[in-house]
Amino acid sequence: MKTPMKSLTTVAFVLSLYSAPVYAESASATGQLTKIDTEAGKVTIKHGPIKALDMPDPMTMIYRVKDPAALKALKTGDNVKFDIDQDTSGYVVTRIEKK
Repeated sequence: MKTPMKSLTTVAFVLSLYSAPVYAESASATGQLTKIDTEAGKVTIKHGPIKALDMPDPMTMIYRVKDPAALKALKTGDNVKFDIDQDTSGYVVTRIEKK
């Protein structure tokens, strides 16, 4: 007769085999601003790989910005350092500054 703990351990192991891979929920990166949309609170950033967020290749992406006021000190073409979080609605830049 199996004990309840062995059964739970077996179920947990089997479920772990079928779950989606887990990636980091935040990362830091550098890139270049190619577009700033202050009204929409979005930026377009050309950046290298961000492996912590399963972005293995360089790319250009549009990101929401947590604090659109941070964009006032930036202009298109600026090289930036930024922190980015992944949540259920996508990616959001939580910090951005000129490099």
